[in-house]
Amino acid sequence: MTFASTRLIVSDTKAVVAFYELVTERAADWLAPVFAEIVTPSGVLAIGSFETVALFKEGSAEPGANRSVVLEFLVADVDAQFLRLKDKAEVVHEPKNLPWGNRTAQFRDPEGSLVSLFTPVTDAAKARFGAR
Repeated sequence: MTFASTRLIVSDTKAVVAFYELVTERAADWLAPVFAEIVTPSGVLAIGSFETVALFKEGSAEPGANRSVVLEFLVADVDAQFLRLKDKAEVVHEPKNLPWGNRTAQFRDPEGSLVSLFTPVTDAAKARFGAR
């Protein structure tokens, strides 16, 4: 089995896609008017309109209801990324060091999902992510 992607179900597809294009600095591939993917070297972020839920099972997913998942992006310099994004996205917290060795900043996407940008700072964290 191969983990292929994470999909967000959203109300405003264009706004959410634009947000993640800004964060990742990558253009989305629009595979349909209601569905786009942002492909990164380590995974795919899929973004589907609430209209796509009916293709699976009506009511099985709800836009804007996420309060348990954090999308995390490994970046070379979390402080620089924070400065780049802080006036363009809702800030949850400024960069700070966490007990497991990452320096992390968090934002919310346009529909409320948590987005973390992090840089490993301890030797153990750097080893986990193959960073130097």
